[in-house]
Amino acid sequence: MEFSKLSSPSLKDLFIQQLQGMILSGALPVGAQLPPERVLAEQMQVSRTVVNSGLSELCQQGFLEVRPRQGTCVADYRRRGSLSTLIAIMQYKGGVLGHEEIRSILEVRRALEHLAAERAILYASDEALERLGDHLAQIAAAASAEQAAEAAFSFQHELALVGGNSIVPLIYYSFKPPVIALWVRFCSLYGIPALVSNTQTLYTLLCARDAQGASRWIDAYLEQAISGNQQIYGLR
Repeated sequence: MEFSKLSSPSLKDLFIQQLQGMILSGALPVGAQLPPERVLAEQMQVSRTVVNSGLSELCQQGFLEVRPRQGTCVADYRRRGSLSTLIAIMQYKGGVLGHEEIRSILEVRRALEHLAAERAILYASDEALERLGDHLAQIAAAASAEQAAEAAFSFQHELALVGGNSIVPLIYYSFKPPVIALWVRFCSLYGIPALVSNTQTLYTLLCARDAQGASRWIDAYLEQAISGNQQIYGLR
């Protein structure tokens, strides 16, 4: 058995975590103005460098914004946020997303998967489609939900690549952290064999170049999750 190395978060990480928590909990509401960096450094007993770099990262994550003549204020992160904002929210909540966030991710995934499957069926070589089977085998051989989720993502990313659209794989890869988190949850609730079965069905339809069948299957298994009939919105 191997054990992971333990490490303590840096002061910058602790600074960011504290402000994220205050913003997401509502203690710092949207529009609230933060004290000057010097005051923050004194109150939190850290250096100005820690405060400056932490505030910069929070701005990049969409939680803060610098307004002329006002200073640093809490941003409306639901309007101005990015994938980094979503990842931060997931980490703050211990990986538990709200219903709306999960539904939105699944809807985006469904649209991308339709496009990837359609293009793969039209343009990928037989050899390229057969190589997807290696990723399917890795899902089946996974010893943990985390390994299965990584293998499932590799299958989907390869599917996007073989279709020949240069942008779809980049978009899909940008969603890797939340997609991985949802697959881990799915495997924890329903088991790795259920993920293998879903992927095997799609793989068979792809190899048969059955575009209508693949489209119907993508809708069928993702709609169960989007509608909440297949419960991944919260841990049981």
